[in-house]
Amino acid sequence: MTPKPGRPVRGSTTGRPIMAALDLLGRRWALRVIWELHQGSAGFRELQRRCGQMSSSVLTTRLAELTDAGLVTQTTDGYHLTALGTDLVAALLPLESWSRTWAES
Repeated sequence: MTPKPGRPVRGSTTGRPIMAALDLLGRRWALRVIWELHQGSAGFRELQRRCGQMSSSVLTTRLAELTDAGLVTQTTDGYHLTALGTDLVAALLPLESWSRTWAES
């Protein structure tokens, strides 16, 4: 089941929005899928290739969860981030900047 605010999730029986987000984003490959789609839309096979050949079953599951959460959508030309997904990437960019500083230290 896709973690959503207001429903119990791992680490929170109350389903606080931050805990639901962390549960969703903490799932194996979820952030990688989001990050790859931030680089540009992709069909299933292309996205699988970009993600280091993750298994098709895991990719299918993650895409379904991220779509259900409103972060990803599929059109005839592939998978794309929604406006909410793009907002998530914008929220993650400071963390990317921090991680580069951390890597250099």
